[in-house]
Amino acid sequence: MSPAEADTNAISVHLDRLLTERGMTLTDLADRVGVTVVNLSILKNGRAKAIRFTTLTKICEVLGCQPGDLLTHTPHNRLPREGEADRPAG
Repeated sequence: MSPAEADTNAISVHLDRLLTERGMTLTDLADRVGVTVVNLSILKNGRAKAIRFTTLTKICEVLGCQPGDLLTHTPHNRLPREGEADRPAG
């Protein structure tokens, strides 16, 4: 991922927190999900460009969580809604 792509990525992955809360290692999760540690590491470090729904489903089943516990979206710059730009500030 280029620096420009990294700057525009507004998806955060909370795999570290979920693993810690469950006392599980990345290797444990990889074995139980059926993916490589390398692929989970890429996801964990926020470098993944995509995730298959089947993989996301299995991760959530193993961790006992919802997709929103694993991934969150935090926009860097929210675009104004229609008509907001015309309103005076304050």
